[in-house]
Amino acid sequence: MFSSLRKMAVGLFFLLPVVLLVACSGAAGPTPKSATTPGQATAPVEFASLDRNVGTMALETARSMLGVAYRYGGADPHGFDCSGLVYYSYAKAGLKLPRTSQDIFRASQLVNPGNLRAGDLVFFTISSKKIAHVGIYAGNKRFIHAPSSGKGVSYASLKTPYWKNRLVAVGRF
Repeated sequence: MFSSLRKMAVGLFFLLPVVLLVACSGAAGPTPKSATTPGQATAPVEFASLDRNVGTMALETARSMLGVAYRYGGADPHGFDCSGLVYYSYAKAGLKLPRTSQDIFRASQLVNPGNLRAGDLVFFTISSKKIAHVGIYAGNKRFIHAPSSGKGVSYASLKTPYWKNRLVAVGRF
């Protein structure tokens, strides 16, 4: 199943060659990539810290936001959308990411879903073929996300058919 999802992600988004996917899964650390933030020109992702635990620190921040209300375009404790939660959590860990799910996906290093670890990002399609949702992997096949209007930041399971069928990629910083 992963193989077909990976191929779909590569085909849909014209990503780096398959060879890079293999190289990224064993990469020693993050490499700055281009990122576009709304209202700004393309700029490099800012790495304030090359700490290998940046994902774990981002996960802890996301956990502290459990229950915060969903707010379209929100990127602070007054309310979050999915990419806003990721943006905020990683910023608190010292890493400035792009602001949208699609741009975060483009800036991340793809990894094999079989090598998921806490703090990795899980990317989903919802009703189209483009990346439309992102969450932070928490372990035990669960991730934290800001799901939709009327709901707060919460855990979801990668085992549920809804999310399992929509997972297209895993990224890491």
